[in-house]
Amino acid sequence: MKAVTTTSTDVDVVLPCLDEAEALPWVLGRIPAGWRALVVDNGSTDGSPDIARALGATVLHEPRRGFGAACHAGLTAATGDIVCFCDCDASLDPALLEPFVREVRGGASDLVLGRRRPQGRGAWPAHARAGNLALARMLRRRTGLRLHDLGPLRAARREQLLALDLTDRRSGYPLQMVVRAADAGWRITEHDVPYRPRTGASKVTGTWRGTWQAVRDMSRVLAEAPAARGLVR
Repeated sequence: MKAVTTTSTDVDVVLPCLDEAEALPWVLGRIPAGWRALVVDNGSTDGSPDIARALGATVLHEPRRGFGAACHAGLTAATGDIVCFCDCDASLDPALLEPFVREVRGGASDLVLGRRRPQGRGAWPAHARAGNLALARMLRRRTGLRLHDLGPLRAARREQLLALDLTDRRSGYPLQMVVRAADAGWRITEHDVPYRPRTGASKVTGTWRGTWQAVRDMSRVLAEAPAARGLVR
């Protein structure tokens, strides 16, 4: 398994991580050459940080539990012009981010999202798909965006992301990014990406309770009033 590149780069990939020892070798082996992997450990007990470090990733530690907390720690630590996000459970291939980055770098889009297309039985539980669909419809009513998914695979410019002043540190973080980007007038696009069965047990969408908590977090984000933030594209 090849180690990821740790030299200076203009693309950072933020990988929130909680007990992903089994998936890390495959995920880090798929990081495009010349990009930097930022594995943000969120309290793993299975040796994930050591595995990631041995494979050449930059490892950060975020003690406050929460998907948003891990993602934002990675964003604030990033130095690349473009920052990507990807789950660390081998359900999504980080190599799929290459055309996303080209689109952002070329100025065609400000935020590119991956629309998950399940590959194989069990890749995306029915209750998780239902929750995602409901949120997409609520997002459409709130912003007018005709998106189909709020998945974690995405790319945008770092300075623009920081200017969104994201505050959610739980499951609502990915949605808040889209909502505030829409309020700021960003050009947002989505592209189909294959979604594989994850390696290991899901912390959120694998249970009804986790999905319900995520929907509740995201509903709170959707209730935010649009604000004139003076954000630039």
